Amino acid sequence: MTENPEFIVPDWPAPDSISARVTTRKGGCSQAPFATFNLGDHVGDDPAAVASNRRLLRETLSLPGKPRWLEQVHGMRVVDAAAAGQTEKADASYVRQPGIVCAVMTADCLPVFFCAADGSEVAVAHAGWRGLAAGVLEATVEAMTTPAGEMLAWLGPAIGPEAFEVGEEVRMAFVRKNPAAEAAFSKKQNGKWLADIYALARIRLGEAGVTHISGGGFCTFKNAEQFFSYRRDGATGRMASLIWINSP
Repeated sequence: MTENPEFIVPDWPAPDSISARVTTRKGGCSQAPFATFNLGDHVGDDPAAVASNRRLLRETLSLPGKPRWLEQVHGMRVVDAAAAGQTEKADASYVRQPGIVCAVMTADCLPVFFCAADGSEVAVAHAGWRGLAAGVLEATVEAMTTPAGEMLAWLGPAIGPEAFEVGEEVRMAFVRKNPAAEAAFSKKQNGKWLADIYALARIRLGEAGVTHISGGGFCTFKNAEQFFSYRRDGATGRMASLIWINSP
């Protein structure tokens, strides 16, 4: 029996004309290890189950159209969702027209929502550590026409700072670009580091001129009941982060 999905509504001061949601793993019909509301069609799940879950997503949220899914490559390419072809290789998209749904999928990586304070445009980015270090958030800000100081950003569910163990090469990828990133890492006894991806994202957004930042505080790794986590489970599903401008 297919259950209704559950969603997270971003807690940010976006205009009423903007809708944004993050899916959880609850609802849908996928079987373990993708149980149950998996929206990723690239993880080995039954294609029929993924199609059913995507259909349920559109129906439950009354989406104005099919989400513009991306083929995410942990890079920094940003596309216009209104002009993008089918399944573009990119890690962020933006749109200025109503009725077009921007979307990224995650299972530990950080989804970051953007919107103009006046509601004129929106965007969403997939920021794993590679994309974050490469500048995907800065590239998203650059792709939008809204001045950075007039943007709002919201940090969605990602692996938390007590669970994200990384090596020295990851730490240096950030510290070389900005010594302030040092504060986002804490040393473990095994020589590895715990990284705070939320703090790193705030630093990079601040450098880009974005000051209205909210969200964070989730941990996909620790909350197995609510979230998929690639780092925790390996074979697993994907959540979706969606944002769109409502038609007048």
